[in-house]
Amino acid sequence: MKTDAAILSAGAVLILLILAIFAGCTGAAPEENETPYATTTTPIAGVNVLRVATTTSLENTGLLAELERVYEDKTGVDLQFIAQGTGQSLDTARRGDVDLVLVHAPALEEEFVNDGYGINPRCIAYNYFIIVGPESDPAGIANMSPVEAFREIYAAGTNNTPGVVFVSRGDNPGTHAQEKALWAEAGYDYEEEILDSGPWYVEAGKGMGDTLILANEKNAYTLSDEGTYLSFKDQLALVPIIAEGAKLLNRYSAIAVNPEKHPDVNAEEATNFINWLISDEGKELIGDFGKAEFGKPLFVPLYAPDCTEPPFNCTCAEPVATA
Repeated sequence: MKTDAAILSAGAVLILLILAIFAGCTGAAPEENETPYATTTTPIAGVNVLRVATTTSLENTGLLAELERVYEDKTGVDLQFIAQGTGQSLDTARRGDVDLVLVHAPALEEEFVNDGYGINPRCIAYNYFIIVGPESDPAGIANMSPVEAFREIYAAGTNNTPGVVFVSRGDNPGTHAQEKALWAEAGYDYEEEILDSGPWYVEAGKGMGDTLILANEKNAYTLSDEGTYLSFKDQLALVPIIAEGAKLLNRYSAIAVNPEKHPDVNAEEATNFINWLISDEGKELIGDFGKAEFGKPLFVPLYAPDCTEPPFNCTCAEPVATA
């Protein structure tokens, strides 16, 4: 019995020792072991942050990085870009999760402003959409108008013409909106006649750069903005098949989120950034971007009075009034 009592006593001591060790582990860790990383997305006090939702084409071309570099160095503002396509960018802005959008889908932009979520729209630049595809052009669309080309791609694809595949962005950005508009002008109901119409039509569900890479892998046609195509050209065997026509105009705009809808947005800095984009300095940066590498600008800045007339029909020079 004494032996058993001794064992029990030793066990009790061991248990108390273990509890003491665990109690020490759950206490405050030494300061030097504390993680230096924040566990919240709340902006750091004293840092002026501007959150911008934007189309992927501006990111893929590298223009966003250049805007960020110059503007942050000039103002000290922390520019935070979220590249996700026009449709998703506008949805993010409707929730008040950003202060500003940079987008390229005029019809969706107009709806965003008319619904009261966007204010002070300013068009900043343009380029063109292009239809790219294999150099062999299996659908035979060279020298056609964009609408005629889409009709021919549809006819060839649904008739299982060898080598005819079209890769769509499929994620509701400005490029996808333009594609759907071209299908509509060609006489097709996108939901009923294009989607799920056969293996010839492939939805990438990705950004423009990734869509170009997928189209290249499939030796397929796709609709791209010219800037992103030029940025990825060295990785592609695809060539521009159709690069002209008013139907291919691609206009970019900056729109601030309405503080009456979302009082916490950084309306002041959104105004400052828009005014910088439409300033001579901002336009010169945009107009020079890509010249050295590609021999032409990837985006053409807009100036008055041209921007106020067809085919642009927008405001590009009038500064946004500060509060």
